[in-house]
Amino acid sequence: MTRVAVDWVSSAMKPASFDYFRPDTLEEAAALLATYGDDAKLLAGGQTLVPMMNFRLATPRVLIDINEIKGLDFIQQQNGSLCLGALVRWHEIESSSVVAQSNPMLGEAVRSVAHYQIRNRGTWAGSCAHADPAAEFPAVALISKARFTLFSTRGRRVVSVDEFFLGPLTTALTPDEILVDVEMPLFNSNTIWAFEEFALRNGDFAIAGVAVVIEPNDQEDFIRFVSFGVSDKACRLRTAESVIATSGLTHEAIDEAAASIKNDIDARSDIHASADYRLALTKALLERTLHRASVGHKQ
Repeated sequence: MTRVAVDWVSSAMKPASFDYFRPDTLEEAAALLATYGDDAKLLAGGQTLVPMMNFRLATPRVLIDINEIKGLDFIQQQNGSLCLGALVRWHEIESSSVVAQSNPMLGEAVRSVAHYQIRNRGTWAGSCAHADPAAEFPAVALISKARFTLFSTRGRRVVSVDEFFLGPLTTALTPDEILVDVEMPLFNSNTIWAFEEFALRNGDFAIAGVAVVIEPNDQEDFIRFVSFGVSDKACRLRTAESVIATSGLTHEAIDEAAASIKNDIDARSDIHASADYRLALTKALLERTLHRASVGHKQ
């Protein structure tokens, strides 16, 4: 394991001083987290953390770089699920034939993540740990009924997506835990899906986005709609789901479902858009995705 003390000349545009560790194993990384707790941050892609450190919005005393840990960069099908290791980069998801076969919605959604240079380095796990309400992966994880594996010196635990994302920039991760992988059930050949988002500029975080999955079978929860970028975290549009489950994808039902989203979304306002604008945009995006679904959109 490598350790380096990094001490910058005082400047508001450089990180505060910190100790840098580069462990070789998960066990070493977990031991460091257990030792330093809230004073430590994990570094994977660094596409959010490093800029925050440069502006001193984040000032960890210890930085733990997990990039040398073997076995965290896998993409595979296993036990009926798509499994991704924590160090899988966005561009690997975007170009993966396994992802295209297992969860094509994820492959499409990733193309909306920032720009290629960021996707070449950034990781899905970093995005989930950061838990930005406008991020694409948490929304896909929610609609795909994902399960996250967390590791610490206390062992492993598996957390469902419903329990993982707690609010803006808040997850179920404790200070001594590492997010090591995610599992998402495979889409089947009959799965109908659609994904839409709107951003002010290509590569920006979404002002609003919608994902739709319809699995034609008799199982419970076979219709799932999710919005993101609108409220404090990605959320299910359960009223709209109920309308379509009852009435099907008729024009009238789609209109009713889109009009019902205010029942399930506590929209937020910020410098980019008002709550009312976000609701109107989500309504339009849901109508669009459901019309795509009505003609059996699959890729």
